[in-house]
Amino acid sequence: MQRARPARTAAAAAAAIAHLALGAPPAFAAKTTTDDLTVGGAAIHVEFEPLAFRDGGDAVRGWISRSAHIVAGYYGRFPTTRVTVRVIAEGGDGVHGGKSFANPDAFIRVQVGREVTEAQLLADWVLVHEMTHLALPDTGEAHAWLSEGIATYVEGVARVQAGNRSEVDVWSEEIRQMPRGMPQPDDRGLDHTHTWGRTYWGGAMFCLLADVEIRKQSHQRFGLQDALRAVARASGGLAADWPIERVLHTGDGAVGTTTLEDLYAQMKDTPVTPDLMKLWQQLGIEPEGSSVRLSDNAPLADVRRAIMRAP
Repeated sequence: MQRARPARTAAAAAAAIAHLALGAPPAFAAKTTTDDLTVGGAAIHVEFEPLAFRDGGDAVRGWISRSAHIVAGYYGRFPTTRVTVRVIAEGGDGVHGGKSFANPDAFIRVQVGREVTEAQLLADWVLVHEMTHLALPDTGEAHAWLSEGIATYVEGVARVQAGNRSEVDVWSEEIRQMPRGMPQPDDRGLDHTHTWGRTYWGGAMFCLLADVEIRKQSHQRFGLQDALRAVARASGGLAADWPIERVLHTGDGAVGTTTLEDLYAQMKDTPVTPDLMKLWQQLGIEPEGSSVRLSDNAPLADVRRAIMRAP
């Protein structure tokens, strides 16, 4: 059964794009309660106003813990040893957006409506997206497509692996949204075209292409998940400054291919337009109304299943 979820709109995504820290996070003047969680080997320090929420903040606490477990599951451990999550209560319901910082310490600020429901928090993608940012070194603003693309792609896969989202829901969203990452007129490649569509969904498209190719070349021994785990372990995550070449070389080394480096060479300066519909058909993903139908008889159906299967 598909779970309803907020749309990943340009406005909502733009609220998350500032994960690259330009300085310390802003001060927090409101009275707060602090909670400490331990998830995946990490100490998560939570700051929020429990009385701002009608249940005393129980659903918010559960949401933070659940999101951290999802990210820790994907990466094999939480990306940092310690992070502060500051929840800002605002008017309305739902999750309004978030930002990640790493200077001087890992910090996530997220805005949540005072009338947020448990169902909205269960379906939320924002906090998983922001926590995923903590696993990748800072590669510079020219390569924001990599950090945002990874966070966009990994959010769906990680939540399926954790049982928090359906596989059908993730592939349905990709078929609807990933074409927005295709090159438009005057596109100059991923490194030089910084539109919303190219940054988020162009980056996610890079990840999908890489994931499929790694699994094909390694005969299903490895996938993008293994490469990203290796990068997180070697770098320590967002607090590190790495050139993109080092990130991709480290990931490739972990899976025994040159997929990431080769794909980057193709797409960084050139508007590459892959045949996504053909790829989805090979993976056994067929559009069906507003959803999709999954076929296990397609040539790459085993690759599709492996992507969504927890290691």
